[in-house]
Amino acid sequence: MSAVTDPRAETHGAIDAVWRIESPRVIAGLARMVNDVGLAEELAQDALVAALEQWPESGVPRNPGAWLMAIAKRRAIDHIRRQQRLERKIEEIGHGLETEDPGSEFDAVIEDQIEDDLLRLVFTACHPVLTTQARVAMTLRLLGGLTTDEIARAFLSTEPTIAQRIVRAKKSLTEAGVPFEVPQGEERTARLASVLEVIYLVFNEGYSATAGEDWLRPALCDDALRLGRILTGLMPKEAEVHGLVALMEIQASRSPARTGPDGEPVLLLDQDRSRWDQLLIRRGLDALAVAEELDETKGPYVLQAAIAACHARAVTADETDWARIADLYADLTRATASPVVELNRAVALAMAYGPETGLELVDELRDDTFCPASAATCWPSWAGPPRPARSSSGPPS
Repeated sequence: MSAVTDPRAETHGAIDAVWRIESPRVIAGLARMVNDVGLAEELAQDALVAALEQWPESGVPRNPGAWLMAIAKRRAIDHIRRQQRLERKIEEIGHGLETEDPGSEFDAVIEDQIEDDLLRLVFTACHPVLTTQARVAMTLRLLGGLTTDEIARAFLSTEPTIAQRIVRAKKSLTEAGVPFEVPQGEERTARLASVLEVIYLVFNEGYSATAGEDWLRPALCDDALRLGRILTGLMPKEAEVHGLVALMEIQASRSPARTGPDGEPVLLLDQDRSRWDQLLIRRGLDALAVAEELDETKGPYVLQAAIAACHARAVTADETDWARIADLYADLTRATASPVVELNRAVALAMAYGPETGLELVDELRDDTFCPASAATCWPSWAGPPRPARSSSGPPS
C-alpha cells in the first residue's frame, strides 16, 4: 500500500528549492534598487512569506522566480511610499509594475543586467570591512540561499550567534557606507581575492571540518561549488575564478574514497582511485584548461588546481608525476611565499628523487624556525612516509 503524500508538504519542499535558487537574484536586483543589502533581504523575505501563504492553495507559478521578484518589488514600492520618495522611485523601479504580467516583469529584470546585480552582491557580501566569519555567513545567506539555522548547523554554531553575526554585518555595511557596486582596477583584483577566499573557506570546512565528529561535510562542499560555478558565469574572463572551481571540483572528486568502512580517513596515496568521481574530475580539468588559456601567469588557485590535476590524471599512486608537482609547488612558493607550500614541495621532491632530497628542504625549513624540532614531525600526514625514488640518478622517466 503506497503512502499518501501531503500536497502542502510537497509545495513547501518546492518553495524551499525555488528559494535556494532564486533568492540571490531577487536580493541582488532589489539591492541595486534600494541600495541597502539588509533592506533588500527583508523585502525578499516578505516575498517568501507571501509564497508560503499563497502557493499551497494556488500552486507553484509557472515562473516562480518572476513571481517572487514581482512581489518583492511591490514591497519595495510600499517601503518607498512610507519613506515619502514615491514620485522619484516609482518612476525608477515601479513603472507599469502593477499592470504587467510577472513573467514579463522577470524578463525585464533579466534584461536589466541581473548578472551585474549578482556580481555587486558577491562583492558586497565579501567586503573587507567585514570579518572573515561575517563574510562567510553573509555569502551563504545572500548567495547560497541558506537559512540562519542551516548556516549554524553547518558550522556547529547556534542560530542566535549566526543571526547576530549577520545583523552586525549588515549594520557594518550600512555604517561604512559600502556602495552596492563592482570595484574596478586594482581594487577589483584585491577584492576578488577576498571573494575567492570566502568560497574556498566554505569548501575547506566541508572537505576537512575543523570541529565536530564528522570530518567531512559534503553539503558545504556542494554549496561552495555552486557559488564558484555562479562566479565563473559572472566573471568568465578571470583565470583565478576558473582555477578555484577546478581545484574544488578535483578535490571533491576524491570524497567517496576519503573514508574507510568504519569512517576512518584514508590517505591520498592509499585511496581506491576507482571510487573517484570521474565527472567531477572532467569538469575540473576543463575548468583548469580555461584558466590556463586565460592567463599564462598562473595565480595561486590555478597552480593548486594544476597540482590536484596531476593526482587526478594518475590512474595509480605510483604513476603520479611528482617531478611536475614539485615544479608547481616551486611556482606556488614564489606566488605565496608560504613555508607550508615549501613543506609540500619537500614531499613532492622526496617522492620524485628520494627521501634525502626532500628532507634537505625540510631541514632548511626547520633552520628557519618554521618546523618543530624534528623533520619527522613536520612531514604532512596526508603523504604517508617518504617513498623511494624510481631512479637514484635523477627524475623519474
